[in-house]
Amino acid sequence: MSTPARHRKFVAATALLCLAPAAWADDEPAELPFKLTVGAYRVSGGGLPAGPGLDMNLRYTYGDGNVWIGWFRSPVLDFAQPRVGWDHTFTLGPVRVLPSLQAASGGFVGGSLAVETGDSWFVGTGLGRTNLRNYANLNFDPNDSYTVYGGYKWTDGTALSFSLIRDNRLNPDQQDVHLIYRVPLPERQRLTVDLLAKQGTVDGRFIRRAGLTVTYDWPRWFVRAAYDPKVNFTAQDMVRLSVGTRF
Repeated sequence: MSTPARHRKFVAATALLCLAPAAWADDEPAELPFKLTVGAYRVSGGGLPAGPGLDMNLRYTYGDGNVWIGWFRSPVLDFAQPRVGWDHTFTLGPVRVLPSLQAASGGFVGGSLAVETGDSWFVGTGLGRTNLRNYANLNFDPNDSYTVYGGYKWTDGTALSFSLIRDNRLNPDQQDVHLIYRVPLPERQRLTVDLLAKQGTVDGRFIRRAGLTVTYDWPRWFVRAAYDPKVNFTAQDMVRLSVGTRF
């Protein structure tokens, strides 16, 4: 589950590009700029003992950008790592440019750049790069990768998007495909369903697996549950539960 080469495999490869496009940015209430998330993780399989992990993340939204600070701890791996990040959306006529930067203890540095366009219908593409240092990053998609995505947002806030994230550096056969559906509900509540299809080589064997993440939002609170098989293209399966609040 953990290897010193490349990234630490428990929480290794992840797209620095956010799967939520800028076309969805107005779904976050502007009067609640802070978002605190606490996540618990459990992995099993692969001939290693099952074990927990804990992640805490605090994000601050300002205008068209975000800054965040996070911390991850895995007792099984005897590994902990603080990290920080930044992203912003620059609007240039009909085009939006989305850069992001991340850094963590242990010398990790990474960044991404995406470009998208459209309002109701939207499309985008991007590229992520890191310095390949160990990193406890918890988005669980290939990190040094290209991304293409697109979707449609209805006037009532319902949205459907498709994204493909494919490694283009160390493991070019590894890719994740997400189909994400978001629907508003009464009393400012919201349901988000993320279907995941992944494929790539794990321990010398080509695999195809499907995963699922479900998020339920209230005006101030939210809860998220996920199942991610062969997490980060390792031999282990992961279940995750996250809860959070906006303030």
